[in-house]
Amino acid sequence: MNYQPKIKIALLIVAALFLGRCPAMAQTKANTDLEHLKYTVEEAPDWTNLFIRTSGTGWFGADGIYLLPADGARSKGGRVSSKNMFIFSDSMVGEVNDGKLGPNKMVHNTVALLNGDEPKKENIDFKWATGADGKPVSMFIPNTPSVQKGEYFWLGDGFYNTATQKTYIFGYRMKTLDSKDDWSFRQFGTSLIVLPKGSKPPFKDQQQIETPFFYKNHGNDGCFGLGIFVNTKEAGAPAPDGYVYVYGVRGHGNMIVARVQPKDFERFTAWRYWDGSTWNTDMEKALPLIGGVSNELSISPLPDGRYILVYLNGGMGSEVAMRIGASPVGPFGSVHKLYEAKVSNPKYYTYNAKAHPSISKPGELIITYNQNSYDFTNQLKLNPVLYHPYFLRMKFE
Repeated sequence: MNYQPKIKIALLIVAALFLGRCPAMAQTKANTDLEHLKYTVEEAPDWTNLFIRTSGTGWFGADGIYLLPADGARSKGGRVSSKNMFIFSDSMVGEVNDGKLGPNKMVHNTVALLNGDEPKKENIDFKWATGADGKPVSMFIPNTPSVQKGEYFWLGDGFYNTATQKTYIFGYRMKTLDSKDDWSFRQFGTSLIVLPKGSKPPFKDQQQIETPFFYKNHGNDGCFGLGIFVNTKEAGAPAPDGYVYVYGVRGHGNMIVARVQPKDFERFTAWRYWDGSTWNTDMEKALPLIGGVSNELSISPLPDGRYILVYLNGGMGSEVAMRIGASPVGPFGSVHKLYEAKVSNPKYYTYNAKAHPSISKPGELIITYNQNSYDFTNQLKLNPVLYHPYFLRMKFE
């Protein structure tokens, strides 16, 4: 009796079961095409309009937008709660009346709480801290031992860690060296802002931890925290390996990555850095995965097992771009332009694109980019609503 056909069938069944239980291997076959993806991209005015505040007193502009779901799940498949927190860097708080700018102040970071996943103005509440005089101040102010006078935080990415039941936000310790030069800012370190479960604005119970995740080399400086991919079951990842991937940039737009298990997030000696072939204990050996990325970006899983990297090509410019990856560390395919950002004034510019899967409906990906001005103070007087995130809707076919 010829048992060969039966043996082949049995082996195929075993292989299918094995691949089904081993997501990393199951993905390998689906991840061979890093160039082709059917999609359309359109503007999403329903989301953009949520951040255009033409009248009233309060928040009326910011950049640095990241989205932190309250339950830690970044995909619809893992959502339990539909509460979200947007975090912003430099933010404008003050009066705008019928499109005219009144008294205002820039603070270096604010947040907004969104109840639900829909762009409804009645469901969003912008928050900032106030000083003893009642005037707006930054929500997060550097206070760790090595902080110098005049430092402030710009915010990187963050997430709610279900293992530690804390929210983590990367804070870049910045300082403006010349008050007359808006571009004289410099980074002096990277801190981890820690919020206990249930913490609410103005987050008086926040903790701050100094981290080693900052490169001080002149001409090759950089840091981690510009994007986070939580590849866990609790976060709703489709092929979880149990790690949190934290992306950084070094030099001129060179993307690097580290990873750590959620339970060890505050134990910095447990972090490992991708050196091109293995996860290294030495942060200095982190190898650039690709170049030309912006200082904010996102990695999101695609329905077919691949990954999509979204960023603004070249760091600053007009091209919202993407690359397809075989895994959270690549390899990545070539650059594809998703959208050409338009500005209404030659003194405006766009920067820092990224995706937000947790507010994206099935079959789509919500993407943002920021708009600012080279002549910020004067242009803001002429157009108080120039400074806010713009939203796009990427639909998969």
